[in-house]
Amino acid sequence: MTMINYQSTITLPSELVKQWVSQCVNCTFDDVFQEIAQWGADQELEACCEWLASRVMSERKYTDLRAARRPKPPSLKQVALEVLEDANLDAAHHNLIRRALEQLDD
Repeated sequence: MTMINYQSTITLPSELVKQWVSQCVNCTFDDVFQEIAQWGADQELEACCEWLASRVMSERKYTDLRAARRPKPPSLKQVALEVLEDANLDAAHHNLIRRALEQLDD
């Protein structure tokens, strides 16, 4: 029976650790562990995308995977439009603010 090695090859670079330490003035252990966990998860996602790409899957498939697993936060414009929908404004004011927001870049 063949044994499969499931150990990760992801290693935290010492330069990155030094960078985080130098930037951390009032950090808690939770902050540091969150950064490390996110970095590791990002490395794993990239490894998965590379694996998919090497299996001759379309670039769209692994781009979709990356987008689904690391969604971008909504823009300030998107958040403002959502807040506007919840606001109790008359139609004229609502439409004026919505049109102004829609003209802004994301």
